[in-house]
Amino acid sequence: MANLQLTILRKLDEQGSIDDSGKELSTVDSPEILAALNSLSSRNMVTYKSHQHDIWHLTKEAKDVAIHGSHEYRLLNKVIESLEGLKISDIESVMGKSGKVAQGRAFKNGWIKKDGDKLISKVEAADKVEDSTADQLRQIEKAGTLDDSKALKDLKKRKLITADKVYTYSIAKGPEFSLEIKKLETDITSEMIQTGSWTKAAFKPYNFNSEGVLPHSGALHPLNKVREEFRQIFFSLGFSEMPSNQYVESGFWNFDTLFVPQQHPARDLQDTFYLKDPVKAFPPEDKQYWENIKKVHQGGAYGSIGYRYPWKSDESLREVLRTHTTAISSRMLKKLAEDPQPTRLFSIDRVFRNEAVDATHLAEFHQVEGVFADYSLTLGDLIGFMQQFFSKMGVTDLRFKPTYNPYTEPSMEIYAWHSGLKEWVEIGNSGMFRPEMLEPMGLPKDLRVLGWGLSLERPTMIKYGVKNIRELLGHKVNLEFIENNPAPRLEQQIF
Repeated sequence: MANLQLTILRKLDEQGSIDDSGKELSTVDSPEILAALNSLSSRNMVTYKSHQHDIWHLTKEAKDVAIHGSHEYRLLNKVIESLEGLKISDIESVMGKSGKVAQGRAFKNGWIKKDGDKLISKVEAADKVEDSTADQLRQIEKAGTLDDSKALKDLKKRKLITADKVYTYSIAKGPEFSLEIKKLETDITSEMIQTGSWTKAAFKPYNFNSEGVLPHSGALHPLNKVREEFRQIFFSLGFSEMPSNQYVESGFWNFDTLFVPQQHPARDLQDTFYLKDPVKAFPPEDKQYWENIKKVHQGGAYGSIGYRYPWKSDESLREVLRTHTTAISSRMLKKLAEDPQPTRLFSIDRVFRNEAVDATHLAEFHQVEGVFADYSLTLGDLIGFMQQFFSKMGVTDLRFKPTYNPYTEPSMEIYAWHSGLKEWVEIGNSGMFRPEMLEPMGLPKDLRVLGWGLSLERPTMIKYGVKNIRELLGHKVNLEFIENNPAPRLEQQIF
């Protein structure tokens, strides 16, 4: 590189400037020139500007055209050679795959015309016409470019030429121009201080704005990033996180304790994954609780008439992959019955449904669930708290629609206005847990519990602009997408 730097400096000394490095330093690769210029520029010896050019190259087909003439020119020769004209049906056998292009271009140039089922020439001889396509390609092959931009565009469209981006530089003398390249020191050494040579040394200027190379490391999945944002929202509202690492539950905790009847469609094989081994779980240690659940389902209790069906213990003990994290909430509320008091709990973890996989559904997803227990709560408290919770996510325009859940009454679907879609979008479900669920646990009648849930995937897809859930979770996820996306803030407006 030192020799190239000296070459540049000598040319500048002789000429005053270098207008085009591509012409005056044509034997040197552009990256080498740039490296030399950056080194000289850092010493203020030169200044330079970069210029981008397209250098065009002929394709294999174009090289053949440059030698033998264009397809349309060769077709004209064939038509002239045939005294009675060339049959249109014979063009492909005569010209091959290029026959259709040749015919169209020859018609466009006014070289041939149609006479029945034949093509006849409109010129006496082929040397009477100009084969501009072949001429243009020969010029490009020689010079690497063409002055006619319209012709370049046409040749590119016909896939006869391709372009390479080439950078050239115009170079001028800098304020400290010299034919001698002085060595710049990067640091003051103890030896320089002892000898005093640092006073005469030239130092390379420090670039305090440059950033170091980031170490290559792993990256959090977008779901984990948004999950952490949700966790911080819950913590800011005084919630504690429930243990959620038990994916397998019995039907008792997943359904029965939540007052879901054993004939409910959610308990069918097409909706729930059941385990083959082990098939059954152990009944709860609290036998009284077991009897309370059986009683409220089968004959009614605690002011409820129940479902009035023969409750089966075998069905209750079937092992399932949990279909919702509310099974965890049920366990925690049963524990709360030992020492009833106001509490706030949340969980964010995987649940499993036997659903057909498509752009918006997977057989497993993450559920965000919150539980708020306190004395004498009302529906108004639920609505108010939902507004407070979702405002932390930047969602302030909410609507509530009555719905049915087996374990909450009243129950409400939560909708938010989506400014992009210009419509109301469902973002969650909520309700007040039923007495049939809470009182068999031993909780006081006036200790009421609010619950709500939403998926983790939907807000993550909205934040990252993902339209197909399979691009977010599963084997089709692009690892570059995970690595290159910074963690967003849920306080930013989702909708």
